[in-house]
Amino acid sequence: MGPSFLSLPPRAGKPRNAGLTHVLDKGLTPQATAALLDGVGEHVDVWKFGWGTAYIDRGLDRKIGYLHEHDVACCLGGTLLELAWSQGKTDECLAWAERVGFDAVEVSRGVAPMPLDDKRELIKKAAENFTVLAETGVKDARVVLSARQWHDEIAEDIEAGATWVITEGRESGTVGVYDGSGCPRPDIIDAAVDAAGLDRVLFESPRKDQQAWLINRFGHEVNLANIAPDEVLPLTTLRLGLRADTAELVLGRQR
Repeated sequence: MGPSFLSLPPRAGKPRNAGLTHVLDKGLTPQATAALLDGVGEHVDVWKFGWGTAYIDRGLDRKIGYLHEHDVACCLGGTLLELAWSQGKTDECLAWAERVGFDAVEVSRGVAPMPLDDKRELIKKAAENFTVLAETGVKDARVVLSARQWHDEIAEDIEAGATWVITEGRESGTVGVYDGSGCPRPDIIDAAVDAAGLDRVLFESPRKDQQAWLINRFGHEVNLANIAPDEVLPLTTLRLGLRADTAELVLGRQR
């Protein structure tokens, strides 16, 4: 048991419906995954195997086993499913994902030229056997969607069967809901929340300043995604006000 002498913002245990931490795995070894989960597994809710790493990760079975032991949902990255769609192999991809033990899949159209109607059908198909995280936004910084386009795509993704929506930010934090310098775009962020509700949006936020901005804007139980594995504990200190960037969460409790 850790210390308990501070008054901190309340943090629910797992399974959580709010305050989700979604980790981006770029290729950790099974040994590193096990060690990380032993230390911070209680703070991790969703674990995404980034891009196509799951397709070539020889330790995939062991890693999925460790994740399930720690009640962490395993999510297939959207790029792999996009590539499967581009080759007419979505059924094969989803069947494989179910067989190896994935709980969730990300449905996106950030790489392949996927029409919105095809995205909806893919969400419906995936939702038959998985929790679906539908991503909005594109990875190409030259393509800028309007707030109305974000709103409408997200609303339709929810209607098609997505449990959560993810706002594109990439691992760089310089596209989608952020500008080229990494600053949040409030109009896009507000459009996403208006379309899905705050509890159903996961904001990709790989950078500390972005995480702090979202926590200060929406509260410590905002859902945050694309968190680097070694940033799970630092993010948790942000959520609890144990860091200068969000210390008002603790200081304000004394007033």
